[in-house]
Amino acid sequence: MAENSGVKHGGAPGSRGRTTVADGVVEKIAGMAARDVLGVHALGSGFSRSVGSMRERMPGAGSGQSVTRGVSVEVGEVQAAIDLEIVVDYGVSITDVAGAVRENVISAVERMAGREVVEVNIMVSDVELPDEEDEGEERQRIQ
Repeated sequence: MAENSGVKHGGAPGSRGRTTVADGVVEKIAGMAARDVLGVHALGSGFSRSVGSMRERMPGAGSGQSVTRGVSVEVGEVQAAIDLEIVVDYGVSITDVAGAVRENVISAVERMAGREVVEVNIMVSDVELPDEEDEGEERQRIQ
């Protein structure tokens, strides 16, 4: 019979060590979860979206829109608080969209980052009107 060499292993492997989740990781999770909700047109204010759009067109500046635009978080060891700035589509119920965003963000952050979400504050900064997209496309062509 083999004897134990005297080395004791304390606890399950998953409990040996510490996992830290960076604020940026939670921002990306929250941003993606918010964008997945029907009725959310974009995240961030009109100004931040304009600046981001210009930055994305610059060569070497990275591809795609920033997932964290309009998202700010405070992440502790076990909890997180999230602030979102969203633009909703015209005609949707803002309270319904905000509720759905809250549910989706809380679910995603708690599942993926393992942090209890204590609050999700949502500021609706704009409503996207159906004809505004056409005007934006014309302005981009004229520039």
